[in-house]
Amino acid sequence: MSGAAPLTLYGRAWCHLCDDMRAALEPLLTEFGAQVEVIDVDSDPLLEARYNELVPVLVCDGVELCHYHLDAARVRTALAARATAAR
Repeated sequence: MSGAAPLTLYGRAWCHLCDDMRAALEPLLTEFGAQVEVIDVDSDPLLEARYNELVPVLVCDGVELCHYHLDAARVRTALAARATAAR
C-alpha cells in the first residue's frame, strides 16, 4: 500500500465518538498496514458545515464509509479492494 493515508477521519477534538472510532479502527489499520489522516472539522468552516452533526465520518478515497460508529465490515472491504487494486 502506498504511503498516502487511504482513510480520512473527520472529527473534532472533544468528541468521544471520534475517539471511539479511532480506537476501533486501529486493528484494521494494523491488519492492512494502512494509515488514517485525522482532520478536525472545527478547523475549517466548510468541513464543519458539511460534517458538523455527522462526526466522526470515515472516508476512503472520497467515499463515506461510516459515521458515528465504525462499520468494520465496510472498512475491511474497502481496504481489501484498495490493496487488491494496488497489486
